[in-house]
Amino acid sequence: MLTYKAVKHGRTFAKVDRTFPSSQVCSACGFRDGHKPLYVQKWTCRECGTVHDRDHNAARNVLFEGRRIVASALKQEAPGRAARPGRNPWTLVQGARQRRPTTECRRRTACGRCGGVSRGRPARRSR
Repeated sequence: MLTYKAVKHGRTFAKVDRTFPSSQVCSACGFRDGHKPLYVQKWTCRECGTVHDRDHNAARNVLFEGRRIVASALKQEAPGRAARPGRNPWTLVQGARQRRPTTECRRRTACGRCGGVSRGRPARRSR
């Protein structure tokens, strides 16, 4: 289901291995601190001294791992593909078509009808 949503919205989906130690690795320095019981919600890195919230740290590590997977996949593709002007390597998905606005959005924000963007950055969707 996530792959379908990524293609629909022109995003990249990278699946991280379920055995990846996301809550055991410090997201600041990369030190692997080892297994922690589930009741431990906050921990301090023994290497750099950063205090981590378990869930926030795991989310950052999964994000970094996903970006690493996408970057390594882009390196394996044909040389120069991501370096072409106007291509964003983070939005490349096989079979996905990026929505282009037919006219510039009057509100200069992302809207569902035209897919326009504000100042080159994707705008956040309001709920």
